[in-house]
Amino acid sequence: MDWAWLTLALAALPAIFGAVNLFLLPRLRAPENAAAKGVCPRGMATSRLVSILIPARDEAGNIADCLHAALASQGVAVEVVVMDDGSRDGTAGIVAGLAAADPRIRLLQAPPLPPGWTGKVHACARLAEAARGTYLLFIDADVRLTPHAAAAMAEHAVAKGIAMLSGVPRQLIGSLGEALTVPAINLLLLGYLPAAGRAFTRRADLAAACGQLILCDHAAYAAIGGHGAVRHVLHDGLALARRFRAEGHLTEVVDGASLATCRMYGGFGESCAGFVKNAREGMATPLGLPVWTVLLSGAHLWPWALLPAPPAIAAILLMFALRAAITWRTREPWWTVPLHPLTVLVALAIQWTALGMWAIGRPAGWKGRAYPATKAA
Repeated sequence: MDWAWLTLALAALPAIFGAVNLFLLPRLRAPENAAAKGVCPRGMATSRLVSILIPARDEAGNIADCLHAALASQGVAVEVVVMDDGSRDGTAGIVAGLAAADPRIRLLQAPPLPPGWTGKVHACARLAEAARGTYLLFIDADVRLTPHAAAAMAEHAVAKGIAMLSGVPRQLIGSLGEALTVPAINLLLLGYLPAAGRAFTRRADLAAACGQLILCDHAAYAAIGGHGAVRHVLHDGLALARRFRAEGHLTEVVDGASLATCRMYGGFGESCAGFVKNAREGMATPLGLPVWTVLLSGAHLWPWALLPAPPAIAAILLMFALRAAITWRTREPWWTVPLHPLTVLVALAIQWTALGMWAIGRPAGWKGRAYPATKAA
């Protein structure tokens, strides 16, 4: 077997998927009425009210900027509900101070975490119960919405009859450690998922979502059981998207770079811990990870060992062309592109670490909580 030609074939697969997915990925525009700032007085219900729901645990450094961005939403009425989930810092006090000045903000305190639930999922479920909107926009506290995001997402959901809409925010990368980890999100979504979560792919196993930015039709969300139906998971976006599709609803991933920004982690250690936590419900399975290892290493790592064979050179050029195209579309920093082979290597190391932790029964942990090493249903 000519291994160089095999690596070229493995590199061509994500290149083709990536080209198609980048072409198909919808970029949402601000609705025509987006110049009008949406204001929702307390207790008011409208036919197009978006409830921006924010679970927050130890987010004192993030929550004020997150709320200011959410309150700047235009073109649709919004309410902003924050669930303080047992924060050990000043998160609740910051939200309370802002709520006193703006009636669109509500601060809630999460009840004790019931058995069988993960923290964020439980907080989201309680947020949905308190929400008054016809649409639920779940965001993380490190997400900064653009002014047109809520209106554009709601408008697209209505126009296309979509029950759940998600997108990957533009990832702000401020350290080498983040550059070696965070770009793998868009690489896997756009380079390896057929149709990248578009609504016409109705199969549940081809669903996708990013838990940082999720809009749900409130009625459809309630009909599928909401977060309560996926209470045991850590990767709530993916589990919800699969649940919606399994119940016959449309879900879609759109270009999130124009809708929000997010700095997920502050460095390599935090990035690795976060991705290890989510890996257990994604690639890191005993059957799936060996296949993923062949696909990713064969396309992005093996060609370097086969230089100067012409097919290996072609594979490397395809690899960097794909990464450059994804970086341009998702507006990630250009300086991360030369690090691409290392990013893939680190991604595989994280996945194998997560699988090893699962095999020995080591619980996943996040923000002072530990969860059993179980797989999503």
